[in-house]
Amino acid sequence: MRIVIYGAGAVGGVIGARLHDRGYDVALIARGEHLDALVSRGLELVTPTGRSRHEIPAYGHPREVGLGPTDVVLLTTKTQHTIAALEDLRGCGVDPPIFCAQNGVANERMAARRFSRVYAMLVWLPATFLEPGRVIGYSSPNSGLLDAGCYPSGTDDVVREVTGMLDSSRLVARPTPDILRWKYYKLLGNLRNALIATLGRDVDTEDLPARLRAEAIAVYEAAGIDWVPEDVEAERRNHADMKVSMIEGEPPLMGSSWQSLTRGGSIETDYLNGEIVLQGRLHGVATPVNRALQVAANRLAREGGKPGDLSLAELRSLVDEYDSPGAA
Repeated sequence: MRIVIYGAGAVGGVIGARLHDRGYDVALIARGEHLDALVSRGLELVTPTGRSRHEIPAYGHPREVGLGPTDVVLLTTKTQHTIAALEDLRGCGVDPPIFCAQNGVANERMAARRFSRVYAMLVWLPATFLEPGRVIGYSSPNSGLLDAGCYPSGTDDVVREVTGMLDSSRLVARPTPDILRWKYYKLLGNLRNALIATLGRDVDTEDLPARLRAEAIAVYEAAGIDWVPEDVEAERRNHADMKVSMIEGEPPLMGSSWQSLTRGGSIETDYLNGEIVLQGRLHGVATPVNRALQVAANRLAREGGKPGDLSLAELRSLVDEYDSPGAA
């Protein structure tokens, strides 16, 4: 089995390096300067225990990979890039297993419209990608937790083989038949991503994180969406043997949305806070804080803003706007 990682950024880069270090057959798909760096000098992985360089085959498009019957695709792009990636894969004329190793809960539906074997993967992997050819993983001795299951539920031999490979590669993974319950719990935490990205990491966000979460739970209850209890999730992470540490000379660990604004370009908020807004509209639940943050984050990304460019007063004003009668 070859693991083809589509999106060799923070998450995909760490996974690829760990699998490659264990001796598994891996291919990376990347673009731009990052691809140039991977091809010319390999992938550098920085962790709390050291630095390593990995000469992993890297390509700019899945057509160049030569996808075959024993290949498995780990999709690790941000969700706003998922459809383009899936169309690239579909253009290869094959139907490989697709593992959505991504935040949110929208990717699997996109993939299932196009491919017959789709898998959901929970991703707890603290990492940063800010420079071409270089990723930083902040936890040790294991770099991440990557439980997976069939979409929408169940397990099979592919899940067992892939999670077994990951679990032997300084990652933690197990087959999980109710994987979407875990991803819905993860989404509750990801709602804060855009908050830190827009306001900056040192701003006291006051009651906003609690309000984001309360809106989401109200939506879940109205929609009949189930999620794992907090204590169950905490126990799983406590047994993952992942100690997060800052690394001397390296930037502090920040969320994926913060990294997106720092690099410039689009942001994933439509599929995190925007998921709560969508479900709220479908089930008659008001979500003014999530809506305000969705609008603010997208506006900042569109205008080339950087983390911290939005003030708390500006965000609160927008929340009040969407909390008023008749707001969209």
